[in-house]
Amino acid sequence: MWSVLDTNSKLLAAGFGAGQVLFLRHAVMLALFLAARAIRPGAGGTLASAYPWLQGLRAMAMLGSAAGFFLALRSLSLAEGYLVHFTAPFMLLGMAALFLRESLPGRAWAWTAVGFCGVAFAIVPSLGAGGAWQGYAWAFFGAFNYAVIMTINRRLRAESSLAGVILWPSLLGAAATLPFMLAEWRTPGPADAILLGLNGIVSAGAMVAMSLAFRHANAARLAPFEYAALIFAVGFDITIWGVVPAWQVLVGAAVVAAACLASERARREAALRMA
Repeated sequence: MWSVLDTNSKLLAAGFGAGQVLFLRHAVMLALFLAARAIRPGAGGTLASAYPWLQGLRAMAMLGSAAGFFLALRSLSLAEGYLVHFTAPFMLLGMAALFLRESLPGRAWAWTAVGFCGVAFAIVPSLGAGGAWQGYAWAFFGAFNYAVIMTINRRLRAESSLAGVILWPSLLGAAATLPFMLAEWRTPGPADAILLGLNGIVSAGAMVAMSLAFRHANAARLAPFEYAALIFAVGFDITIWGVVPAWQVLVGAAVVAAACLASERARREAALRMA
């Protein structure tokens, strides 16, 4: 679903501004949530939070991640965007050590360095040939915000209601993007209107699916499935845009994925020894 969402966003990025697309995404998500609560009162759990400021920060980080990736895909292929996105777990390690006071073994930091070397191996040839550095910058911005989201999720483990996952991000996201939407509004045709509506529907579905997944398994067990998104990204790149990823991108992505899984394993083994 995330891959479908990003493909949808890349199609829309060719003709619409980020403000309009993201406002309508959050507005549709909010409408779906309110409809679900109207049909089934209390659906999704409680709306209350003991940490409203963290909920607000997570909502803004979600908006930053969505905006960063949307703007990155204007000039990058899906595979290139995903390559940079895969650095988020490494950023998460640093944030966990800094803000959550998690003790991390040296092996985890070593694998983090390997992962960033994999990214450099993939993107340096493109940048050297005049590639869009702005696209990579936006992708790193999105990855940083995604790492913030995951860090806050660890702090809010006790507040995992679907209501909180959907309501606060959609409400605050719509409010934050409203001025930009008004400034860059472009009336969509029938086909674009469908894509804009689907952007919100698929986003809500992906967020709910991810929330439910974390109820049944931890991040370490779910991580390999996240990297499967690259397979879908390559497929959409080839099918829709006729873009075949450079071999450096595929090798770099493999290095990043392997390094991330190894660093997570090192972190878990260290945590088990401490326990």
